[in-house]
Amino acid sequence: MAGFRIGRGRDNNRTPQQPPQQQPYGQQQPPPYGQQPYPPAGSPPQQQWPQPGAGGHGEPEYFDPYGQQQPPQAPYGHGGQGGHGGYTNDNPGHTQVFAVGEDPYGQGATYQAGAAAAAPAGPRLPWKKLLRGIVMRPGQTFLQMRDYAVWGPALTVTFLYGLLAVFGLDDARKDVINATLSKAVPIVLSAGAAFVICGLLLGAVTHTLARQLGGDGSWQPTVGLSMLVMSLTDAPRLIFAVFLGGDNGLVQVLGWATWVAAGALFTSLISKSHDLPWPKALGASAIQLIALLSIIKLGTI
Repeated sequence: MAGFRIGRGRDNNRTPQQPPQQQPYGQQQPPPYGQQPYPPAGSPPQQQWPQPGAGGHGEPEYFDPYGQQQPPQAPYGHGGQGGHGGYTNDNPGHTQVFAVGEDPYGQGATYQAGAAAAAPAGPRLPWKKLLRGIVMRPGQTFLQMRDYAVWGPALTVTFLYGLLAVFGLDDARKDVINATLSKAVPIVLSAGAAFVICGLLLGAVTHTLARQLGGDGSWQPTVGLSMLVMSLTDAPRLIFAVFLGGDNGLVQVLGWATWVAAGALFTSLISKSHDLPWPKALGASAIQLIALLSIIKLGTI
């Protein structure tokens, strides 16, 4: 009976199944990819948790004992496609790493000068529209031309202004009128060149002060536009001074009025070109305004 039970329908010659033997330390063979390693012989069975399929490689990144792994919620404003489902940087295996000091919410950014007008506000204006714009709509014109050099109109207008400025000064006008033509021409040309050099120096000083106060504008547009403002604002006084003389009461009134207008235009110019508030823009223009006042008063006192 014992033999009957032992060999009932079975292969009596098969060797009894032996438990897997643990290999010596350091010689264990790694299990196939994606499977759990074999437990050592004699150890109690370990509970196997179901693997979430978000990773796609059989190696879960987040521990989930119930097999209901959900992708982490991205910070507001950094979600995937449509705000849900299409996570790109926060999926398991693709966790986004934030650098030190980075603000994931995009808040807390400090104000930087020039940020609001990083790109030109429009195309370059031709010289006629540029001169008309400085008088009629200065703010928009200065903002549009803040990244364009205006050397051609600036040098030409300032040189012509210097030629006429000689006749707006009483003493200089007498010298030119009483001199011969060969002597009068060099005097007039020298005055034009002197006003050009003066405009360049004053514009450079204004630009330097604006940069010291936190401005970010370019020096070529600032200097060129300041030369145009200097020449255009004093043109009404100069025209009347040529015919009436610098001591005339109307010329003096126009001199003060145009000087105030020059201060307003310089403030607008520096504010738009360097992205500065008007008190700092006015402070950057102070030296140039004082110098222009002295030049104007030379012909009115």
